Amino acid sequence: MVGPHKARRPPKRLSYETHILLLAVGAGLPGTLLALILLLYGDYSAKVVWTLAALIGSLWLGFAFSLREHVVRPLQTLSNLLAALREGDFSIRARGANPEEALGEVMFEVNAIGETFKEQRLGALEATTLLRKVMEEIEVAVFAFDGDHRLELVNRAGERLLGEPGERLLGHTAVDLGLGECLEGEPVRILQKAFPGSSASGGQGVGTSGSFRWGLHRSTFREGGLPLQLVVLSDVTRALREEELQAWQRLVRVLGHELNNSLAPINSVAGSLERLLSRQPRPEDWEEDMHRGLRVIASRSEALSRFMGAYARLAKLPRPRVHPLEVGAWVRRVVGLETRMNVAVAPGPDLLIQADGDQLDQLLINVLRNAVDAAQETGGGVKVGWNRNGSYLEVWIRDEGPGLSNTSNLFVPFFTTKPGGSGIGLVLSRQIAEAHGGTLTLENRKNPTGCEARLRLPL
Repeated sequence: MVGPHKARRPPKRLSYETHILLLAVGAGLPGTLLALILLLYGDYSAKVVWTLAALIGSLWLGFAFSLREHVVRPLQTLSNLLAALREGDFSIRARGANPEEALGEVMFEVNAIGETFKEQRLGALEATTLLRKVMEEIEVAVFAFDGDHRLELVNRAGERLLGEPGERLLGHTAVDLGLGECLEGEPVRILQKAFPGSSASGGQGVGTSGSFRWGLHRSTFREGGLPLQLVVLSDVTRALREEELQAWQRLVRVLGHELNNSLAPINSVAGSLERLLSRQPRPEDWEEDMHRGLRVIASRSEALSRFMGAYARLAKLPRPRVHPLEVGAWVRRVVGLETRMNVAVAPGPDLLIQADGDQLDQLLINVLRNAVDAAQETGGGVKVGWNRNGSYLEVWIRDEGPGLSNTSNLFVPFFTTKPGGSGIGLVLSRQIAEAHGGTLTLENRKNPTGCEARLRLPL
């Protein structure tokens, strides 16, 4: 049922072309009417009047339609050019554009835009082609997953790793492809896993549990406004095995040296005591010799126990428990623990970091103790300070000691130049720094002599 008040439709507007035509007709209307009036009231025959009227009307309408074409046609051409640009066709150009005219200037700018888009698209196509070529040739497996964990992109190495062509892999979920754990956990880590095409993908070794080891790097990017996860898997089995072999060789050399240092005197003293007990009659001071030998055995056993305890401490460093830590208070607190000499402090800016205060205390105590030991040899001093370097905190400890004669073995476990030293202080300190995402370096100073330790931590 229609209500009493019907909705009124907006009046239909005249088109742009019709407006131009009406304006052109209106512009010539006064002159045309004046000419016709003069013809009607002038002293002319009817034939002349009608002939001139037809000629005037034809010229009037002809100029009006010509004006319409001269205005509308360039706009239509411009519309076609812009439509071609929108569709990605950058080869069409407007010809006869005179930059000295208003319309020609517009056409000239549109042509320039088309040329710019053409160059940009050519550069993008070349970059895309290069990227695809690199993706195909590299021996690193690359996968891209959408928000639903479905595979959107895979390169040739990824196809070999999974043992299937890309057409069969695209659209499947990460769980279906055996890559579910790659989208979980730490974004950068070592993954130990066997894939269907592990042998064919270039793997050269087998991990300790019979599976290959891969360097996993996961990041996010956007394509078409949608988030995607990029997973990169690189075979690190051979490299890790070589590093492990070198580490084991170094450890065996150090352990063997330390064990021989303790077991050799124990074995010698035990043999001497055995010969002493087998002598008949025994010498008068045999009990004193027995006590002295047993003390040597106990001393070397205790030293060996301390060594093994230091090794266990180095191997079981817990992960940092980060809390806000005020840098100035931390440095002054650790410096206050050193009682053998007055350590100078060069204050830096007020900074707050997220770190494990207990572990950083241990780090700074170890480095500061080494600096004071070195300074006491020459009667020099020690100075500690900090500053900000970009997005990092740098803490430096400078001593005026004799310097280092061998810097290549500083961070080798159990290497020490100090009598009675364990050789784990600097190694443990560097592990703490790296666990916090930072670095620890130690190098000689030229003027004055001595060493500078530099701790770098992210803010």
